[in-house]
Amino acid sequence: MPKYLDPKADLTFKKIFGQHKHLVMSLLNALLPLPDGMEIKSVEYMPSENIPDNPGKKYSIVDVYCTDNLDRSFIVEMQSVWNTEFFVRTLFNVASVYTKQLEKGMSFGDLKDVYALCLVNDKKAFEQYGGSEYIQEYYLTNKNHPKDDRRTDLSMVFVVLPNFKPQNRAVKKMHDLWLKFLTEIDENTIDADPELIENEETKEALDLLRTSAFTEGERMAYEKYWLDVSTEKSALERERKEGRAEGIAEGEAQTKLSIARYLKSLGTMTMEQIATATQLPISQIQSL
Repeated sequence: MPKYLDPKADLTFKKIFGQHKHLVMSLLNALLPLPDGMEIKSVEYMPSENIPDNPGKKYSIVDVYCTDNLDRSFIVEMQSVWNTEFFVRTLFNVASVYTKQLEKGMSFGDLKDVYALCLVNDKKAFEQYGGSEYIQEYYLTNKNHPKDDRRTDLSMVFVVLPNFKPQNRAVKKMHDLWLKFLTEIDENTIDADPELIENEETKEALDLLRTSAFTEGERMAYEKYWLDVSTEKSALERERKEGRAEGIAEGEAQTKLSIARYLKSLGTMTMEQIATATQLPISQIQSL
């Protein structure tokens, strides 16, 4: 039996960060680029059902939703399967939380900042843009004046966990410790990194991950989660391959048509000869 469970599963992630306020507060302070002097001092959990969800996609639910002492809102998600809709859904959720603050009689100036911290355990996240950065940050900004202080009204921070490389920076110690915890600890971990054990918060998180802390029913749900993740990844990969195959077939068909059109324009070959050369039916060549 493994010593620890993987913190990136739905069950384990919520057990750590959805039930222990000081741990999610530490995670948020460590990973979000909060303005100087605006660190989170306390948090209160909010019902995640208050955030709209896309019922057509699995593993896209909000794991933790909380507010802090400054009435800012924080959405924290662990995403094991990346898809193109995830980014748009995150933006939709952030905007929904932002607008729901405005109750009757309130002014727009009463609206507080909303942050989404999305931890993505999939290398395919943002791969279409190239590069290997592990953090992708999106803000509402003024293009002509980047220092406009309204930039944090809506903030989305995506952390691509497989791209993270430990740097042992003293200035960002908790940042690196939490990411080491999320990327290095799993069922194969026998001895956790001493730095994780020495730190009070990550040590507590490690203790919460001990296999002995979970019931048999919880371990079954944990295993089912990873089985379902593998199934969804396989389905997405199959869709990508089928899409590529269709694209290649379409490209080849268009190439044949272009060649047939060119040969026909030369006027030196019969329809039968062009059909033999391009493997196209004579009727299609005649219509070009």
